[in-house]
Amino acid sequence: MWQLDFSEFETTTGGTWRLAGCRDYWSKYEHPFHVSPTGNQYDAIDAIELALADYEAMFGHPLRDRCGVDEQTGELSPVVTIVTDNGGPFRSFRFEAFIELHPELRHVRTRVRSPGQNGSRERGFGTLKYERLFIDEIDDAVMLAKHAEEYRLEYNQTRPHEAIAWNRPKQVHLGQADPTTPKFNQDQLLPTT
Repeated sequence: MWQLDFSEFETTTGGTWRLAGCRDYWSKYEHPFHVSPTGNQYDAIDAIELALADYEAMFGHPLRDRCGVDEQTGELSPVVTIVTDNGGPFRSFRFEAFIELHPELRHVRTRVRSPGQNGSRERGFGTLKYERLFIDEIDDAVMLAKHAEEYRLEYNQTRPHEAIAWNRPKQVHLGQADPTTPKFNQDQLLPTT
């Protein structure tokens, strides 16, 4: 399950920019962010396309290759559910048509006024803002994108995550770590004498 949403950030030169990003609910893995001055259906589609391209680069094959085939109908069954809120971009015909063109994807919208149902994505944006974006002066979209990407790489590859038993999101996403079993790196202490 990927959770998709927008977050807004105002730069020091006066521009307001929106980050759109997919986050894997199970592994907490952050896919690349889409940065834009708008938050419409095109931006939502671009965010999913970035996540699909990231998946293909990571695993060496498109997500579509993991689809199962329904024996009765011959149709491909979805592999990933995209969870969004009820915002206009996600209710648009163009967004739904995009999902229909990708049999590996299924789309579910949360209930109205219930941001907790997309909570992992909301917490991810909160962490990004408080740990990276609110600390430094962000002048423009280029600087915003740079800070967001630095955060994403550190978050996925360097920092262990409490919700997945102190494993790193990328390791869990790649199947190298079990999200229920802690994997602590321990230094081996040898006697000095």
